[in-house]
Amino acid sequence: MSEQKKRGARFGTLNIKGLKEAQPAGNAVQRHVHGPSCAHGHDHGHDHHGHAHSQRVIRPPAHRPAEGGGAALQLDLEGTLPGETDDQGRFERLEAALEAQHGITDVHLRRDAGHAEVCIHYQPSLVSVSKLVTLAQKTGAQVAARYLHHTWFVRGMDSADAAQVIEHAVSRLDGMLTASVAYASERLVIEYDKETLKLPDVEARVKALGYGLEVPMAGHACSHHAHGGGLAPLLELPLVVVSGVLLAAGFGVEHFALAPPRVATALWALSMASGGFFAIRGSVQSIAQLRIDIETMMVVAALGAAVLGAWFEGAFLLFLFSAGHALEHRAMDKARRSIEALGQLRPEVARVRRGAEVVEVPVADVKRGERIVVRPGDRVPLDGVIREGRSSLDQAAITGESMPVARKPGDEVFSGTINCEAALEVEVTRLSSESVLARVVDMVAQAEAQKGKRQRFAQRLERTVAPLVMAAAVVFPGVLLLLGTPLQEAVLRAVGLLVAASPCALAISTPSAVLSAVAAAARGGVLIKGGIYLELLSGIRAIAFDKTGTLTVGRPRLLTTWAAPGVTREELLGTAAGVEALSAHPLARAVVDGAAEARIAAPEGRDLEAIHGQGIRAKVGDDAVAVGSLALFAGEALPPEVTAEVARLEEAGQTTMVVRRAGRYLGVLGVADTLRGGARQVVQALKAGGIERAVMLSGDNALVARAIAQQVGLDEAKAPLMPVDKVAAVKELDRTHAVAMVGDGVNDAPALAAAAVGVAMGGAGSDAALETADVVLMSDDLAKLPFALELSRRASAVMKQNLVIALGVSAVLVVAAVLGLTRISQAVVLHEGSTLLVVFNGLRLLAFQPKAPATPPQPATGPQPAAG
Repeated sequence: MSEQKKRGARFGTLNIKGLKEAQPAGNAVQRHVHGPSCAHGHDHGHDHHGHAHSQRVIRPPAHRPAEGGGAALQLDLEGTLPGETDDQGRFERLEAALEAQHGITDVHLRRDAGHAEVCIHYQPSLVSVSKLVTLAQKTGAQVAARYLHHTWFVRGMDSADAAQVIEHAVSRLDGMLTASVAYASERLVIEYDKETLKLPDVEARVKALGYGLEVPMAGHACSHHAHGGGLAPLLELPLVVVSGVLLAAGFGVEHFALAPPRVATALWALSMASGGFFAIRGSVQSIAQLRIDIETMMVVAALGAAVLGAWFEGAFLLFLFSAGHALEHRAMDKARRSIEALGQLRPEVARVRRGAEVVEVPVADVKRGERIVVRPGDRVPLDGVIREGRSSLDQAAITGESMPVARKPGDEVFSGTINCEAALEVEVTRLSSESVLARVVDMVAQAEAQKGKRQRFAQRLERTVAPLVMAAAVVFPGVLLLLGTPLQEAVLRAVGLLVAASPCALAISTPSAVLSAVAAAARGGVLIKGGIYLELLSGIRAIAFDKTGTLTVGRPRLLTTWAAPGVTREELLGTAAGVEALSAHPLARAVVDGAAEARIAAPEGRDLEAIHGQGIRAKVGDDAVAVGSLALFAGEALPPEVTAEVARLEEAGQTTMVVRRAGRYLGVLGVADTLRGGARQVVQALKAGGIERAVMLSGDNALVARAIAQQVGLDEAKAPLMPVDKVAAVKELDRTHAVAMVGDGVNDAPALAAAAVGVAMGGAGSDAALETADVVLMSDDLAKLPFALELSRRASAVMKQNLVIALGVSAVLVVAAVLGLTRISQAVVLHEGSTLLVVFNGLRLLAFQPKAPATPPQPATGPQPAAG
C-alpha cells in the first residue's frame, strides 16, 4: 500500500460512481471591508471561492512512454482535477482512487511536457485507453467535487508564532488534507474533504483561538484594515505603551522610595499583564495543543523571574518582547502595503458606453464584451482591446517600462495603465478579478507560501530549538545546584538561558526578506512567484535563451536586396513584393513592408501557388514569377553569382529568397528576424553579474542561430532544436551549472519547466507566461533580467545575513547566560534588538532599484551581412 493510500485512509474511500458537480460549502465568513489604513476607501462583494481566472486551454491526452518503460497515458491536470497545482492533498486522493482500479499500476504528477499532467501507468491487456480516459475523468470529477480548496485572509496575527498555532490547530481537524498559514502575507490555504469537514468548522476553530478569517478579494493584499479585524491591530501598540509607562512608574517608585515596595511590585505585575497580554494568550493556545513556542518560552521566563522576586526583569522582558513584536508587525505591514499599492492603481469605476450614453459603473459590475471609454489622463479600469482611437499608454505599473507605448485599434491594454494622449474605446476582455494587475497582486501576496530552503531551514530549526531550550532550562538549574550555585541565582540564569536561546529573530529572518524582495521585483516589472524561486534564481550560473521572441522580436525584416547585373533594385523588389502581397506568410509580409518603406510601387500579382517550405509561384502580367529558397529551383542551373550571394547571406544569418521573372534571375533578398535593442548589453550585464555560461536554444537553422549568438555575445548556439531537444539541452547544461531558461512561455514551455528557474517574457499579455514560468518579466524588456538576478542575489545575501545575526546573537547570549555573564535585562535588550535588526535588514530590499546600464541600449537590428 502506497504512503498516499495510507494517508488517504483517514478520509475514507472514494467510490467511483456517477459524476457530481462540485458545490462550495456554505459559510458565514465575514466579508472584507476596507478601512482607513487601506488607503483606497472602497468596499466590494466577494466570491466565497476567491476569484475566477480566464479559462485555461485543456490539452488533449498524450501517450508518451512511462519513465521506466511501459504504457502510460498523460492527461492535463487542469482538465482532470481543476484548480490543482501540485501532488499533495487532493492529488493524493485522485492517485489513491485510480491506483485502486484494475489494470492501473501507478499514478503520479508529470511536468516534462512543460505543463502539469496526470501520468497513468497501465497494462494494455487489462484496460483500454478509452476506458482509462473515461475512468480518469469520472474519478477526477468526483475528487474535485468532494475535496475542495479554500483561501482566507487571517486577521489578528501578531507574530509568526500565531501562524504556527493556527496551522497546527487547523491541520488536526478531521477531514483536513493540507493547511498552510503564511504569516507575512496573512493567508490560510487549505484543502479539505467537504463530506467530513465544513468551512464553518474551520472558521470556528480559528475563532476559538482568537483570530478572524475573511475571504480575500482578487487584487488586494491587505487584511485587518477594517473594524472587526481582531484585537491585535487595535490594542497591540497601546498595550505596549501602557506596559512601558507602568514599568517606568514602578522603577521610579522603587528608586526614589515614593511608596512601599509592594506598590512597585504591583506596577510591575500590571506591566507584565499589559505587555504580555498577547504573548500569554499565544502561550496558552500553544500549551493547549501540547506545543512549545517562542511566546511560551518568554512567558515562562517572565513568570520565573517574578516568582523569584525579580519583578522588574520579568516586566522588562515582556515589555521589550511585545514592543519588538509590535514594531515587527508594523514593519511587515509596510511590505504588505507596498504590494497593496499595486492594486490601488486600478480605478473603482469605469465609463461604460451603453447605447448613446456613457455611464459610470463600478468595475466589478462591468461584463466581458462591454465597451468602456478611457479619457486622456485616466487610468484604464479593465483589461481589454482597443476598438476605436489611437494613443500612448504609460504601462510602468504593469510592465516597468519607463516610456509610454503607442497603442492602436486591435492592441491590448491593461488595467492600471495611464492613457496619455487621446480618448480610447476599449472592449473589455477580462473581468476586474481576472485582470493582469489583480493576478500579479495575488501572486505576489501568495509568494511567501512557496518557501525556499533557507525559510524551511529556519522553520525546522525553530520548531526543534524551542522544546530543547525549554528542556535545558529545566535541567540547567539542577546542574547549577549540584555545583553549589544558590537556588535563586540558578533559576535566574535558567531564565536568562530561555531568553537568550529563544529563536524570535530566526522565525522572522527569512519572511521579511522574501516579502520585501518579491514586492520590490513586482514594482520593477518582474513577477517572482515564491521564495523558493527567489532563492533558486540567486544560485543561477548559466542562462539558456530561446531565440524567437526572446533575443529577437519575432518579426522578420528585409535587410538585403542584391540585384543581379543589369537589374535595378526597383525591379527586383517591386516584382517580389507584387507576388508576396498575395501571401500571408511572415517572410512575405517582410518583403512587402520593405518595398513600402523604400517607396517602391509593386505591380499586381495573380494566380498564386504556394510550394510548402520552398516559396511561391505567381504571375505579374503575363510573366511567370518565382520567389523562394534554392530548393524551389532544384535541378536548375542558377547563375554562379546568385548562388554565391545566397551562401554569403546565409552565412550572415539571413533567410534568402531568389527572385526569377520570365526565366530571368533578378537577384536575391535577405530577410532576418529583428534583434532586440540592448540584447548585447543585457548579456554583458549578466556575465558581469556572475553568469558563467550563456547559450541559445533555437528551432531555427544553425547558421541563423550562430549569427544571432555572435552578435549578442553568447557562448554557444544550439540549433536546430525541437522542443524535446531543448529540454535535453537544458538538462545537459544543468549537470555543470544551475540553469535558467528564458523564453516566451508558450512554445518553449517544456524547456522552462525543465530548468531550475523558468523565466517568461511579456507576461502582461500572456496567460501562458503567468501560468508556466517561475519568474515573469511583465514587459518584453530583457533589461529586467539582470535586475531580477541582482535582486535575488541581494535577497539571498540578506537572508544569509539574517540567519547569521539570529543564530550568532543567540549563540553569544546562550554562552553568556550559561556562564552567568549577563543579566536578564541585558539579554532581553540584545535578543529583541536582533529581532528588529533582521526585520529592518529585510525591509531594505523594498528600496532596491535596477541599475542604469553602463552603455545605452542600441536600437533593434537584424543580422548584418558579412563583408563581401
